[in-house]
Amino acid sequence: MTLGKRALALIFPVVLSGYVLAASLIYYVQGSAILGLERARLWQQMGLLTALFQNEVTQNRSLIYSLVAGDTVRLFVNEPDAGYRSTALGVRLQQSITSLSDDRKKFISVAIIRPPLTVDYYYEDSADPFAEITPQQLAHARQVIASPRLSAWTYLDTAGIEPLIVHSEFIDPLTFNRPVASAKDRAILVQTAVRPNAFLEMKRTLEKEYGAAIEIGQHQFLAQGALSATATLGPSLFARLTPDAAFLESRLGTLKSLLALGAIALSLCTIGLVLLLVRRYITNPIARLDRQLTDVMTGNRSGILELDEVGEIGRLSANVKRLHDHSMQSFDLVQNASWTDTLTGISNREYFNIRSTQLLEEAEDAGLGCTLLFIDVDNFKFVNDKHGHKIGDELLKTLADRISAIVERIVTERGLPDGLFARLSGDEFAIMLRCQPGAGTISEMAGDILSLFAEGFEVLDKAYPVTASIGIAVYPEDARTLPELIANADAAMYQAKSQGKNGSARYSRSLHEKRTRQRRIEEELRVLDPDEEFHLVYMPIVDGRGRVTGCEALLRWTSPLLGRVTPDEFIPIAETTGLFSKIDWWVIDRAMADHDRIRKFFGPETILCINISSAELYTKSISDHFCDCADRHGVDARLIEIELTETFAVKLGEQSRRNIEILRSRGFRISIDDFGAGYTSVQQIIEYPAETIKLDRALVESLTRSAALPTLRALVALCHAQDMSVIAEGVDTPEKMTLLAAAGCDLYQGYLISRPLTLEDLGIWAMQRLIDKAREDAQTQERRARA
Repeated sequence: MTLGKRALALIFPVVLSGYVLAASLIYYVQGSAILGLERARLWQQMGLLTALFQNEVTQNRSLIYSLVAGDTVRLFVNEPDAGYRSTALGVRLQQSITSLSDDRKKFISVAIIRPPLTVDYYYEDSADPFAEITPQQLAHARQVIASPRLSAWTYLDTAGIEPLIVHSEFIDPLTFNRPVASAKDRAILVQTAVRPNAFLEMKRTLEKEYGAAIEIGQHQFLAQGALSATATLGPSLFARLTPDAAFLESRLGTLKSLLALGAIALSLCTIGLVLLLVRRYITNPIARLDRQLTDVMTGNRSGILELDEVGEIGRLSANVKRLHDHSMQSFDLVQNASWTDTLTGISNREYFNIRSTQLLEEAEDAGLGCTLLFIDVDNFKFVNDKHGHKIGDELLKTLADRISAIVERIVTERGLPDGLFARLSGDEFAIMLRCQPGAGTISEMAGDILSLFAEGFEVLDKAYPVTASIGIAVYPEDARTLPELIANADAAMYQAKSQGKNGSARYSRSLHEKRTRQRRIEEELRVLDPDEEFHLVYMPIVDGRGRVTGCEALLRWTSPLLGRVTPDEFIPIAETTGLFSKIDWWVIDRAMADHDRIRKFFGPETILCINISSAELYTKSISDHFCDCADRHGVDARLIEIELTETFAVKLGEQSRRNIEILRSRGFRISIDDFGAGYTSVQQIIEYPAETIKLDRALVESLTRSAALPTLRALVALCHAQDMSVIAEGVDTPEKMTLLAAAGCDLYQGYLISRPLTLEDLGIWAMQRLIDKAREDAQTQERRARA
């Protein structure tokens, strides 16, 4: 077989295989991309479907509120003449309902029901003038009446009937506000129902496009297969769409055909071109050389004639061998240099990634586990900046040497495979070990590493204030891939930092869930409408005689997606992501809007306490916002007390101090909140500009023990010496109240007095106190009269 035929026999399958492999890779990549795009599009469509549904829910809720806010429903409900109510007022109510509809073709129904289940009025905007309320709507009304709830909505989807969104709301017939729970049996139930045409139209469009029905139910669905999407329509209503398998196959079939034809055509073109070039530049010169060598060997020639390729063909074997040897030496040098950290001499990130991937594959084949220790040097930047890069570099080199010795010693003592120790970046290191947790190896290694920092890290005969935080993640329990393992170990490392540094933490499911919830809270904070999801409650503050002197505004958040979220959860996230101003400004505006009603409850001198984020004082606009809100709502600035956390006093900066002085100059009061929860010092009490000190509930709990009464008296006396009033939080027992009063405390706040109340409940609470006071005064006068 000639060299040309050999070349063809070798090149043809190689080229064809290469193009087939390339086409396969392209098909895999593009197929994944198509799948990803279709998945993203499907999720987007389900998101739009959810938005349409929630918009219908919101419009339905707005419809019922608009009806109740007008006079027509009030007149209808309070009209004693049944005939006049059903004719004249019924027609007027029908006109009000029709005027509130943006779409004349949209189905709307309104019912007024009196418990236990008497339908006083029903109207629906349909072609049937004698239409009656459906049994499904009556069933929903029956459920709402039987439940403790004052309002509810549902999605009715019954076979043979177009789906409806039904909203029911109890209304007090006297105040036409939502009744208190105790007056529910005297209230009326207003029920509205709308047909979500846009939602149903899009639902039918999606079902036709994807060849599958959209599942809707009250239990949360899980995505099925490679292409599936779910949606949360409401707090207890979920949807899922899983397209038919033929949908994705049709998308990939065209791509598969094009790639197959392209691979064959390119293979033929490439093989022809390669054969032409090989013959011109390789086989023909070698053939000529071969003929000359054959002639020399047979004695037909005395020597080899000089060819255009003289020197290359003659020295081919020697030069290739020499080149190979030199190349291998150079390759080894370059590879060692590219896989080694130049500062510490240990492995770098690139080699760590390559070797760790191999270790995980070996561990999977052997059915064993691997453990990753992610190490971060705390305060290294401080040392590097203060003492110079020379000390910083020496610290890292010394640390690498000492950790390497620890890893080598423990691996040798326990008979384990060699560990992998690398510097990932800056002050971050990683250790990969072939071992299972539970044998004590990881705890021993982490403990020995942390012990290096027990009394400061010593470098060049001097100790530096650095520590280490170690995150631990185990394969395959915590992750199935190297990127996931590194990410989870990194998350565990940050958990160790949050626990006080110079410690270690193991990645856990709870940590994953915590990170997921924090991410969801951040996402919801960015898109929420404060007027829809936020509301304020108020906690009274009383003096020693029980007189209410002020109320503290407390924020509550009820998310449609997350449910109730406590301030302890979302306030730190808002501060770290820069969303705190959106929250604080809403709280300030809403609280000042409520202040007039609070003063009517408890007197014109009632103080309103408003908590704001400490980070807010770093902005220049907060003082202007307080003044603008006070002017807009007609609030006296002297009756507003701005509460700041005690820990903020530790880091009071120039801008924040200037803001505080501006607020005080304009009449606002300043209060140190949660005093005793952070780093408290006498110097802070003396220097911090505030009118009020609020003792944290934990401090109150500790100091109200009888043995601590002298300390409590001294603390209150110190505050009084600085002309500060003292408020005690967490007063929940009469004994605490007595001890705090004995210590000279000025004001009290806690569950013994009242829990946080909505504005309506606060008014009821104030009225009940007046009734109780009047009853006590009457009893006192009666006793005096008898005496």
